[in-house]
Amino acid sequence: MIGVPHNGILKGLCPLSGVQGQSPWGEVGMIRLAGCKTRGSKRWLRREVPLHLMLMPGVVVILIYGYLPMLGLVMVFQKFNPFLSFAGSQWVGWDNFRYLFSLANFGQLFRNTVEIAVAKIILGQIVPLGLALLLNEVHSRRFSRVSQTVFFLPYFLSWVILGGVFRELFSMNGGINTLLYALTGEKIFFLGDNLWFRLILIVTDVWKGMGYNMIIYLAAITNVDPALYEAAAIDGCNRVQQCRHVTLPGLRPMIVLLATLSIGGILNAGFDQIFNMYNTLVYESADIVDTFVYRLGMINRQYSVSAALGVFKSLISLVFVGAAYYGAYRFSDYRIF
Repeated sequence: MIGVPHNGILKGLCPLSGVQGQSPWGEVGMIRLAGCKTRGSKRWLRREVPLHLMLMPGVVVILIYGYLPMLGLVMVFQKFNPFLSFAGSQWVGWDNFRYLFSLANFGQLFRNTVEIAVAKIILGQIVPLGLALLLNEVHSRRFSRVSQTVFFLPYFLSWVILGGVFRELFSMNGGINTLLYALTGEKIFFLGDNLWFRLILIVTDVWKGMGYNMIIYLAAITNVDPALYEAAAIDGCNRVQQCRHVTLPGLRPMIVLLATLSIGGILNAGFDQIFNMYNTLVYESADIVDTFVYRLGMINRQYSVSAALGVFKSLISLVFVGAAYYGAYRFSDYRIF
């Protein structure tokens, strides 16, 4: 047993309450320690409880709209009938998944989804990055601000509006075909050709969202240490070399972050865009998982099969997200969380 001198000086026993002084290791010391713990707990409660109460509305919303609907995933293993609810619907086990895997166009759906999404992700990173680097070299602040506004404006427009605009623009009698006919004497059926329609989807999506990522990259460029540019200039680097050896390495964490986050939606491919622009003639190249789920559930009323496809898509997306986070940490030594 380790003994403590009866007249030992107990200092720093209660830093929160400021209690210190000469006290035996006995009743008086324990009383002081207990008082310290009580007062410290009260301070912690006064500081932390209001913050937790501020989080409660958001937590409640997430529970209601994010987690509570997951109980409905039981329909994946049922032949769901809305009039019989979950309790009265017939249990079919894995039959819905077997039916999905037996569909002739099942592989084509995922191929279209991945190809469109990957093209959008790659161009959606390269184009905004290039614009940000170019605008960073512009010395006119007025021109830079006007350009940022022009590039950022389409991001706020809905695909319901833009879908109608592009359908009219690329129709047989639209502006693009009118110009082509005047120049070449021929027209192209953009909205009915599988190759042209996919290109239109990718280009218009990049055009709509490029302003958002461009602003993020411009903000990241401002955090690059100006001393690095001065050192590079002293070493004889021109503007292109400074961009390559200073700006791009400084943007690397942001590039990795945006690319990793975008990979999480690789199986989305833009339902709202495609739904407002596609037609039966381009199902071969433009029909994706989300549009097929919509037709199964809302038009054909195969609720259980559409739910099974949605769950399968979520599992695949989870694998892509996990792989993206691992790659970001493994090759760039960068962690999001």
